[in-house]
Amino acid sequence: MDFGLNAEQQSWQDATIRFAQEELQDDLAGRDERHEFWREGWQRCARFGLQGLPIPPDYGGRGKSLSVTIAAMEGLGYGCPDNGLIVALNACLWTNTVPIVRFGTDDQKRRFLPGLCDGSLVGANGASEPEAGSDIYSMQTRAERRGDRWVLNGRKTWVTSGPVADLFVCFATTNPAKGLLGITAFLIPRETPGFRVVREIPKMGLHTVPMGELALEDCALPAESLLGREGRGAEVFHFSMEWERGAILAGALGTMRRQLERCIDHARTRRQFGRPIGKFQSVANRIVDMKLRLETCRHLVYQIGWLKDQGRDATLEAAMAKLHVSQCFVQNSLDAVQLFGAAGYVTEFGIERDLRDSVGSTIYSGTNDIQRNIIAQQLKL
Repeated sequence: MDFGLNAEQQSWQDATIRFAQEELQDDLAGRDERHEFWREGWQRCARFGLQGLPIPPDYGGRGKSLSVTIAAMEGLGYGCPDNGLIVALNACLWTNTVPIVRFGTDDQKRRFLPGLCDGSLVGANGASEPEAGSDIYSMQTRAERRGDRWVLNGRKTWVTSGPVADLFVCFATTNPAKGLLGITAFLIPRETPGFRVVREIPKMGLHTVPMGELALEDCALPAESLLGREGRGAEVFHFSMEWERGAILAGALGTMRRQLERCIDHARTRRQFGRPIGKFQSVANRIVDMKLRLETCRHLVYQIGWLKDQGRDATLEAAMAKLHVSQCFVQNSLDAVQLFGAAGYVTEFGIERDLRDSVGSTIYSGTNDIQRNIIAQQLKL
């Protein structure tokens, strides 16, 4: 089996690295300190083609495979140090744009996909609630049919890009007694009456992508706002999570690769006790472990692209990738801080920012404990 990138994957990855290094370097430290979402950077990514990479050309996309998209996202993580922007792009793509491609009506696709691809729209996903996070199907947001409209009431929280998003995929229950069979998905434009962003939620890292809480207060939607079929929202949610868990950490591969190269360079040039610190076994061993984690992660993520390109289920593989890559991302980031010492701990050099940003990867798209549960279920334990 050939684990190397094919010509198309390599071309997109190389082009994305060049684009990111030239166009996505503006004032990251300042934007991180200000907790500022960079819409101009978002639009630059769209002009390059990232938001529409796996979307059919009929709707403004590039029509590329998931494996090509993963290669490009790895390149983005390598060339762009703004992890928040990368997470925002992935959250929009896998839990908003791609579900519209899969479950949307022709009218929904024509109405929303071009804007999502060209960067004029930012997409977000409202699933989690204050009392329904890991136990997502216990959500309390209600959707009632009143004549030719659906009326939604409830709260959504931990919404990536919520404060800046223009279009939301939100889930509500039409019949709580049916559990997951009572869940329905809806498309909600930001300007919809009865829909509002309640607050922005401060967080440890990923400062350049805001997180928000949403309120739906007699939020009236036309019948054509359904995404997919009534009572089949769990299908939409599962589809979104499989794709997101499998691909959202492709950017982390690039970040880990950039970290590793920076650590190797530092180990070669930083001298203590009369020799490069890389000559000390404790430092060398740490770098070896970083390299090993990166390579095992790459195989897991690219395997998902290969499976989905063939139309195969990747529920088990996506959960394994999400679990393993996120843990390795945190550990490699911690090792980078340790290797750089005081320079890694202070904000001046940007080493500590990757560590703060990496911790979120063990939580979003389902906590790592939930990934273990999914893997155990898939193994029929």
